[in-house]
Amino acid sequence: VHKQYVCRVEGEFPEEEVVCSESIEVVSYKIGVCKVSEKGKDCITRFKRLSYNGKSSVVLCKPQTGRMHQIRVHLQYLGYPVVNDPLYNHTVFGPEKGKGGNIGKSDEELVKDLIGIHNAENWLGMDGDSEMSLFKPKLDMEDGVSNSSGDKESTGGSPSSTPDDEQQQQQQAALKVTVGTQTGSEPPDTSFTNEKVTVDPHCYECKVKYRDPKPSDLVMYLHAWRYCGPGWEYETPLPAWAASDWTGGEDR
Repeated sequence: VHKQYVCRVEGEFPEEEVVCSESIEVVSYKIGVCKVSEKGKDCITRFKRLSYNGKSSVVLCKPQTGRMHQIRVHLQYLGYPVVNDPLYNHTVFGPEKGKGGNIGKSDEELVKDLIGIHNAENWLGMDGDSEMSLFKPKLDMEDGVSNSSGDKESTGGSPSSTPDDEQQQQQQAALKVTVGTQTGSEPPDTSFTNEKVTVDPHCYECKVKYRDPKPSDLVMYLHAWRYCGPGWEYETPLPAWAASDWTGGEDR
């Protein structure tokens, strides 16, 4: 399958076709980040500029291989990152944003910095006094238990057995002779007991919530344009940002 992509990159991309054959290595599978490296896997991407509006260029991309983030990493290496790429168009890769493979830090430092930036940009620390939904079920259940017991006392009904009580007695009787009792091992307690639920009021993970992304955060100017194979071809319309006269308006 032959694939073609269209993207908008920073700066004036060269008019002539550019072929990047730098190997790409996965730095971290956990956070999904790659870089150009001699230790990486071979890959080739062909680039051809389609237009330039004075600030950014629309570029046709033809990857000859399918490495993770191949187009984005090769564009970063060439010094023309995708305009709104939240990962590879960032100074966390150095003052030149990883151009020429110059990051200026170890892989471990890069991953640590990326995780720190992600947390700062996407998480909001909740106030310690904020009411967490995690705490509500226990309180509600306790209220429900107390209310139900109060209702029983107020009705003053007879302690006669109900179908639920009879079913519970049958279940308890069935447990009297089991493999567990014959081997001397107690059967596991699978019932839920609200009193056993413990909540750490100082748990940081429980008090962190994600920031809702803005619409602009959900769009990256890299578009899968055309796929084709023996006897078939599929092409999608180009997005508004790929127009030659596009200047970065509200319509993305």
